[in-house]
Amino acid sequence: MTSAFEPVHLAGGLLPNRIALAPMTRSRAAEGGIATGLVAEYYTQRASAGLIISEGIQPSAVGQGYPFTPGLHTAEQVAAWRGVTGSVHAAGGRIFAQIMHSGRIGHPSLLPDGLVPVAPSALAAEGQVFTADGLKDYVTPHELTGAEVRATIADYAEAARNAVEAGFDGVELHGANGYLIHQFLAPGSNLRTDEWGGATENRVRFAVEVVKAVAAAIGAERTALRVSPGNPYNGISEPDPQPVYEALVKEIDGLGLAYLHVMEYGPEVRETTLALRKQFSGPLVLNPATEGPTDHRALTLIEDGTADLLAFGALFLANPDLPERLRTQGPYNTPDPATFFGGDARGYTDYPAL
Repeated sequence: MTSAFEPVHLAGGLLPNRIALAPMTRSRAAEGGIATGLVAEYYTQRASAGLIISEGIQPSAVGQGYPFTPGLHTAEQVAAWRGVTGSVHAAGGRIFAQIMHSGRIGHPSLLPDGLVPVAPSALAAEGQVFTADGLKDYVTPHELTGAEVRATIADYAEAARNAVEAGFDGVELHGANGYLIHQFLAPGSNLRTDEWGGATENRVRFAVEVVKAVAAAIGAERTALRVSPGNPYNGISEPDPQPVYEALVKEIDGLGLAYLHVMEYGPEVRETTLALRKQFSGPLVLNPATEGPTDHRALTLIEDGTADLLAFGALFLANPDLPERLRTQGPYNTPDPATFFGGDARGYTDYPAL
């Protein structure tokens, strides 16, 4: 039986445990999408994780979906991230950059130079987004042309190269939660009739091409993909997701990726998780849906072989030393949602150590 506290090989290295910090938007970047010293403090405090997966980082200016999120598309952003990754490595940690293009999830007021959000199809998502002027309705996005789709794929690859230059150990591509890659996968947001839409093999093509482009840029062993089959977040409609994700995994499995990361939005998708686990030959990271808080009780998912690593979110915010607390089965500090976003630093430092 495998323990969560046993080492595991990943991305060409050996992780000391199988507990990951899940990627979570923090909205604490400075103007220009610059990671700050507070960002470095946050990740360094959690360096005992086997793997840290960063908050979503936009690969281009038009990829930004929320206020105060960081980027990896300018020299200044790359330089700022070097301070973060250097601090994490000095503390013995390993950190992947999650590259997240938000697609239609965003607002023109968040973007420079008159840009508007982009998407596979000109369909606005239902709901609202936070902006400097309060909540705003999502707008109808610009439908990417074929040439613009290819340029967007190139943006992902360039951001991945920038991530490696910034000292990240690898890159996770955000294909979940209703953002751009997910928008291409889902029939409710992708109404295209060209090579990028329609049949399943066409709807998975964007995700596959992004993965291949990034793997070619930085190496497959440093490239990972996150998915959330059937997740309705951000207006996504996927009435029959499992065949789509099986087709996607079939296309990328032979590349030798660092891992596949599955986020479960509810317990009803465990069947799909197990199907992808069986199909994918590399390590599987699971952000599981659980009854009640996700704590040490979820570690049985590693012991029974459902996953190779488990990603923890809110509990890791409140407990920077979470691997040790999981080992001792608590006690746990209670997450405070009021500290999750914005400039309040309590989400980093105000919790007592064991």
